Amino acid sequence: MKSLFKSEQGKAEIVQLYDEKLNSLNMDVESIQVNTSFGTTNILVTGNAENPPIILVHGSNGCAPIALETYRNLTKSYRVYAVDVLAQPNKSAETRLSMKGDAYGKWMNEIIDKLNLDIVTMAGFSFGGLVILKTLEYDERKIKAVYLSAPAYIVNGNPLKALFRVFIPMKRYMRTKKPKYVEKFLAAVFTERDPFAIDFLSRVFLAFEMDFTPVPVIAATKAKTIKTPITIFAAKHDILFPGEKMIRRATKIFPSLKETRLFEDSKHVQNKAQNERIEEIIMQ
Repeated sequence: MKSLFKSEQGKAEIVQLYDEKLNSLNMDVESIQVNTSFGTTNILVTGNAENPPIILVHGSNGCAPIALETYRNLTKSYRVYAVDVLAQPNKSAETRLSMKGDAYGKWMNEIIDKLNLDIVTMAGFSFGGLVILKTLEYDERKIKAVYLSAPAYIVNGNPLKALFRVFIPMKRYMRTKKPKYVEKFLAAVFTERDPFAIDFLSRVFLAFEMDFTPVPVIAATKAKTIKTPITIFAAKHDILFPGEKMIRRATKIFPSLKETRLFEDSKHVQNKAQNERIEEIIMQ
C-alpha cells in the first residue's frame, strides 16, 4: 500500500511536531498500540486508572496530542484514551476508510473491545464526531454518552463559502508555499490564532495526502435508532458545519439528543475558554 506521506522526510517532520506537542503537555502519558482488522491504532492513555474511561477522537488532519491539549482537564475525572485516527498525519496505520459505510464504527468498536471497556464515554471534535456517530450506528451498547463539538456528519455548510475561504487558500499554499495562505485558512476556521496549528498544518498540507472526499450526512432513519445520550456543541460562525443549521436538524432527527449549546462567537475550532466550558459540561 502506498504511503499517505509524500516523503520520509515529510513524515519525520510531522512526527517530530507530534512528539513536540505531546512533550509540551507535561502530562504522564502512555502510548499503546491496539491491533484491529483495519490496522494498528496508536492510543495515548493518561489519567487515574480508577476513573471512568473516556475516548477522545480528534478532527481531520489532526492527532491525539491535539485532542489531549484541547480537553486536558478531563484527566481530573476520567481515564483518558486519545485515539490517533487511521489515515491521518499521526502514528496509526494509514488505512483510509470509507465515510459512507460502517467501517469507522466497526474499527472503534474493535478498539473498545481490545481495551476491555464496558461502559465508556466518548468526546470528539469535527471529523471525530463522524467517527463517534458511526460507532453508535454500528454498536452503541458499550457507550454511556457522547459529546460532539462542531461535529461532521449532521449538516454541511455552503460549498461556495468553503471553497473560497477554506479550500482555495489551502490549495494556494500547497502551490506557492507562502505562509500567508495558511494564515488565511486558519483565520476562516479557528476562533483564535493557534501557532502550533500553523506549524503542523503547514507541514501536513505539503507532506500528506489529505482526503478531500465530500463529507456525508447521517440519514434520519439511522439517527432515530440511536439511544445513547448525545450532547452537541455547535458554532454559530462555523463555515464547514454551521451551528444553527446543525442544532435545527439534530433536534429533529436524534430522539436521544440530551442537550445542545451554540457558541455565538465561535468559528469551527473553539477557543480555550469554549473548550474549558465543554470540559465542565462533560465532567458534570
